[in-house]
Amino acid sequence: MIKAAPVVYFDGVCNLCNSSVLWIIRRDKKRVFQFASLQGKAGSDLIDRLPNLKQLDSMLLVYNGKVFTQSGAALRIAVLLGFPTNLMAVGFLIPAFIRNALYRFVAKNRYRWFGKQEVCALPNPELANRFLQ
Repeated sequence: MIKAAPVVYFDGVCNLCNSSVLWIIRRDKKRVFQFASLQGKAGSDLIDRLPNLKQLDSMLLVYNGKVFTQSGAALRIAVLLGFPTNLMAVGFLIPAFIRNALYRFVAKNRYRWFGKQEVCALPNPELANRFLQ
C-alpha cells in the first residue's frame, strides 16, 4: 500500500498561516509534507469534494485519506514531524473541546493580530515542488 504524503492546506493570505507553513518546512527534515493554499486549485478541489470543510478557513491536514482540523491538525503535524517536535503531542491530553475553542479564538483573530496579504504568497523556486497548485 502506498501512503499518501501529508498535505497541509492553509489560508494563503494569512500571515500566521504562512509563518506556520515556513515553521513546518524548517522542521520537515525528511521533506514529507506538501502544502496547498485553500484559495488555490488544490484547496478548491478539496472543498468541492468535501463541502463540510467550506467553513474551515485556517489550516487543515489531509493524511492517508483522513482530514484533521483545528487543534487536531496542528498536533498531528507535530507528531509527523518527529522528535523533538512530536513532544507537542502531549497537547492531546487536553480535551478536544478546550483545544479547539482556543484554536478557533486564535483563528478568528489572526488577521487582526498577525495581518493579512492581498494575494497568496508564492513559494520560492527551491520550495515550489512541495506546493500543490
